[in-house]
Amino acid sequence: MTSTAPRVLVIDDEAQIRRFLDIGLRAEGYQVLQAATAEEGLALAATQSPDLVILDIGLPDREGHEVLAELRQWSQVPVLMLSVRDSEAQKVRALDNGANDYVTKPFGIQELMARLRVLLRSRVAVTAAPDAAPRYDDGLLVVDQLRREVALDGEPVALTRKEYAVLAMLLRHAGRVVSQQQLLREVWGATHVQDTHYLRIVIGRLRQKLGDDPAEPRWLKTEPGVGYRFLAGDEA
Repeated sequence: MTSTAPRVLVIDDEAQIRRFLDIGLRAEGYQVLQAATAEEGLALAATQSPDLVILDIGLPDREGHEVLAELRQWSQVPVLMLSVRDSEAQKVRALDNGANDYVTKPFGIQELMARLRVLLRSRVAVTAAPDAAPRYDDGLLVVDQLRREVALDGEPVALTRKEYAVLAMLLRHAGRVVSQQQLLREVWGATHVQDTHYLRIVIGRLRQKLGDDPAEPRWLKTEPGVGYRFLAGDEA
């Protein structure tokens, strides 16, 4: 292991989960910090500068949502939430409060590692120049946010304003889940956060125009009951 290996902080009160993650993470070359309580975890986050935090919602001294809220007051470190509560409301709350991703227990270690790699990837297909909007180019799909142009395999793709806005927002958060409420609030406005049918229609049209199969997505992945993710890096 080198000193430059990403440092992952695991905050979970279950010793078995901490051991499981410690073994899996170290096998992949990560450095691992462990905390069994919210206070211990926040202290380590403040003093050890982790590159990513794995945070359980059900902690003995404070709820994980509260820990996330406090952490977000002074840090933008990527946070992946863990919980046995497989409910839409819990996931949406975590994402809206600043979590970057959410995994429900029990989970497979390979899925978890893939999500971590996306959150920690050092090379991103989006680059930005001074005073210019980002440009995405993976060799097939090109999204030029300065010119607001989209091309697929060299051919221009005509998108409506809403279609482009949804695609651009997902692209800005590439690799991370964006909740339906986040998308609706930004693209349609705060009065439309419950109008999920608007979003489903736009996502459907985007997939059709990009030739993206929802069963085997290349770019637009549905996170059932929660939102959508623009696939990038290892997920693509």
